[in-house]
Amino acid sequence: MSRAQHLPSLAIIGGGPAGLMAAETARAHGAEVDVYEAKGSVGRKFLIAGKGGMNLTHSEARPGFEQRYGERVHEVAAWLDDFDADALRAWARELGVETFVGSSGRVFPNDLKAAPLLRSWVHRLRESGVRFHVHHRWLGWRDDGALRFATSDGECFVRTDAVVLALGGGSWPQLGSDGAWQSWLTQRGVEVAPLQASNCGFDIAWSTYMATHHAGAPLKSVVARWYDTSGTLQQRRGECVMTQTGIEGSLIYALSADLRKSIARHGHAVLELDLAPDRTVERLAHDLAKPHGRRSLAEHLRRQTGLTGVKVALLHEVLDPAQRHDPDVLARTIKSLPLRLTQARPLAEAISSAGGVRFDATDRSLMLTALPGVFCAGEMLDWEAPTGGYLLTACFASGYRAGRAAAAWLEQSARQPR
Repeated sequence: MSRAQHLPSLAIIGGGPAGLMAAETARAHGAEVDVYEAKGSVGRKFLIAGKGGMNLTHSEARPGFEQRYGERVHEVAAWLDDFDADALRAWARELGVETFVGSSGRVFPNDLKAAPLLRSWVHRLRESGVRFHVHHRWLGWRDDGALRFATSDGECFVRTDAVVLALGGGSWPQLGSDGAWQSWLTQRGVEVAPLQASNCGFDIAWSTYMATHHAGAPLKSVVARWYDTSGTLQQRRGECVMTQTGIEGSLIYALSADLRKSIARHGHAVLELDLAPDRTVERLAHDLAKPHGRRSLAEHLRRQTGLTGVKVALLHEVLDPAQRHDPDVLARTIKSLPLRLTQARPLAEAISSAGGVRFDATDRSLMLTALPGVFCAGEMLDWEAPTGGYLLTACFASGYRAGRAAAAWLEQSARQPR
C-alpha cells in the first residue's frame, strides 16, 4: 500500500536522545516537527542504558571533559559550547529530575532511573506540538526526494523541507541502530567511515581452564598500561571483568579506541595489568622470597601479596611452573602482566560504535554538504567517547546543534523567493 503525505517542515528520523533533543530545540525555535521512529516507542536504548543506574553526564570540568573525545576533541568541543554537562543537568531539572554527582564523578538522576526522565520529556515534547510516528522505519529517499518509510500499513512517503537524521551507529541493532542508513547516504555522495565497535570487550586466547572457570569474575583495583596511537605509554586505574572469550568492563571500554587501532595496525594489542598497584615490585619480590614450606603457591600469594582468585589464575595463565616459583619473575609479572588482545568483540555486542558520517561531509551546523537541508546528529557521526556520561552528553549536544541549525535553515528558506 502506498500513500502520499504532505507533513510539516522538519522530519526528525530517530527517537533516541540526539533525535529528541533536535526535535525539542527545533520546536523551541519555531519549527513544525515530526519525529519518526522505527520501533514502537522512542528512547529504547536510553532506557536500557539506564537499567543499572542512569549515568546522564559527568562532572569533570572542561577542558578535561572534552579531551575524552580523542581525535574529535575540536568538533565535539564546539557542540559543548552550545550545550554542555551543566546545561544537561539544568535541562533535567526543568523536567523535574534532580541529579547528583557520584563518587566517581559521574552524574545520575536522584532516583537513578531513566524512565521517569524520558516520560517527562516525551510529555513535554507532545505538549509543545512535536508529533510522533512510531513503527516508521526509514528506507532512504524516493527518486523525487520524498522520504520513504516502511510501516505496518505498507510503504509511505513524506515530503519535508528539512531532515535531521539521528539514526544511531551500529551497536545494539535489536534496539534500532542497525547502520542500514550507510548505503543510502553513500549512494548520495556522503562520505561514511566504516562502523566499528567502541566501548567494547576484546578477545584473548584463554586456556580452556581460564575460559570455563573464571568467566564473569571481576578484576578489581588494577592499573592498565598501554600505548596510545601516538606511541605514548598511558596508564589508567579501574576495574574490568573476565569473559569466556577475553576481557571487558569500564576500564577496557575507556581504552577501546587505542586498543582497536593498535590491533588494526599490528594485528594485536598488548595490554599490561598491574595486579597490585599499591605495592612496589621490590616489596613484592622481598615478600615472595620468604619460604612457604608446604603451603601451596596460591596460599603463599594470598599471604604475601593479598592476591586471590582470578588474579592468581592470570599468573598461572602467563607463567610456566618454573617462572611461578621465581620470586623476581613473579613480582615483575604481578606488576606488569601482559595480555595479548586479538580482536574487538562484534559491533552488535558493543555499547557504542566508532565511524559514521565523516565530519568533512558536514558543515559546522552538521548539515550534509552533499544534501542541503539534511542534518546529522548523535552516534551516526564519526566520533566516539568512553562511557561515564561522555557519550550521552555529546549525543544531546549534537542534537541541540542540529535541531537549532535545521530550524534556522527552515526560517531562511521561508524567506527565499519562490
